[in-house]
Amino acid sequence: MLEDSAEDLYDNAPCGYLSTLMDGTIAKINSTLVGWLGYERSELIGRRAFTDILAVGARIYYETHMAPMLAMHGHVNGLALDLRCADGTRLPVLVTSVVKRGSDGTAQLIRTTVFDARERRAYEQELLRARQAAEHERERAFTLAATLQRSLLPSELPAVPGMQVAAYYHPASADEVGGDFYDLFPLTPDTWGFFLGDVCGKGADAAVVTSSARYTMRAAAVYDPDPLAVLAHLNTVLCREFDTGTTGFCTVVYGSVRPTPTGATLTLAAGGHPPPVLIRAEGATELLETPGGMLVGALPDAVFAGRAVHLAPGDTLLLYSDGLTEARVRGRERLGEERLREFIDALGPVSAPALIAALTELLAGFDGVDDDTALLALGIPPTAATDR
Repeated sequence: MLEDSAEDLYDNAPCGYLSTLMDGTIAKINSTLVGWLGYERSELIGRRAFTDILAVGARIYYETHMAPMLAMHGHVNGLALDLRCADGTRLPVLVTSVVKRGSDGTAQLIRTTVFDARERRAYEQELLRARQAAEHERERAFTLAATLQRSLLPSELPAVPGMQVAAYYHPASADEVGGDFYDLFPLTPDTWGFFLGDVCGKGADAAVVTSSARYTMRAAAVYDPDPLAVLAHLNTVLCREFDTGTTGFCTVVYGSVRPTPTGATLTLAAGGHPPPVLIRAEGATELLETPGGMLVGALPDAVFAGRAVHLAPGDTLLLYSDGLTEARVRGRERLGEERLREFIDALGPVSAPALIAALTELLAGFDGVDDDTALLALGIPPTAATDR
């Protein structure tokens, strides 16, 4: 059905219409906006200015922004304002205004269209509350993850007489507990145990396995310090306590080290983990392969491989998780074991702290580290002879 008249369409439109003189005095207002505001029409036309029906904050915004924009550009679009109703409540609206000019270009009046924004405001406030709740939950998750992660790593490495030690851990995600772990601890007055491993997965499930692996190895080494026996005991515990088909397994390098007058005697056992890198005093690098070492916790009858090595003055041993070699150098290009060795070769003879510092700086310059990365280095300080 056609509208009865243009005037009726104006007066009863689903939005508010308002015309004001250039000094702001209300010259015309439709019934829709009068009804929203709760005034009598006679209380507004010729007796009040547009700023009189604005809330305090909106009035300041009008005077500092909207009025200058109208004077400069002749129009404003979709500004969010609060109108003040007759009962003192606020009405959130969106306003669009245009300056009407005469044939000589003189500004005559301002025409304003007003849209009820109460539902939009409520929706925006709900979105804001949801966002704030999500941010709060994320901060809580960050704090929880950081606290839990700290509990799975040593707060600091102990001092080992006659050796230099250093470590670094880089989490791939600030809000999720990673599966990489390491430790260094005394076994006897002159022997130390150490390990570095990587649990399958992330999050709470990985944290449970990580905690179990860490404390199982520390306890097992007290009763039988042989690295192969320690991994065998860990394998038994993981197979018994966890689902070996999905989450309850890990890769580990476990070792014991005993400083001697000529350096240190080191015994290693590995289960499916990247081989440690030995950097000799003259700068040559060697991968300490342990062929045949299987994943720990994957099979009840898994076998592990071990080897012994002597660290001479100036030698440094590096243990790392695969987050280092899988880090993205450029785009999707990974560092890889070959480039890692090239990087270490370029360092030449290097102490344990200097090696960890160099690798930390290397990681910081990559395009992305998609997996957690753990580093542990043990070295023998050089003597005057090896320095020459």
